Amino acid sequence: MRFTILSGMLVGLAATFVAMPAAQARDYPVCLRVYLNYHDWYDECSYDTMAQCRMSASGRAADCMTNPWYKGPEPRKKPRRQPRKRD
Repeated sequence: MRFTILSGMLVGLAATFVAMPAAQARDYPVCLRVYLNYHDWYDECSYDTMAQCRMSASGRAADCMTNPWYKGPEPRKKPRRQPRKRD
């Protein structure tokens, strides 16, 4: 009985981790670093521009920075031209 309950809990826990989305820090180019105290802070990487970030940081113990994990949009690949057919 204990084994059944324990295995069910483990399956549920594993399903939770599988369903969690990956970290979204790479999706936005600007991060807000919020300082909680002298040695503790967290980053919110959810801003498209520095102006958006500065508005959110206004009046808070926070600073804006460029996102070091941001990769930017994927470059477009040019379609390959078909070779000319000779008669």
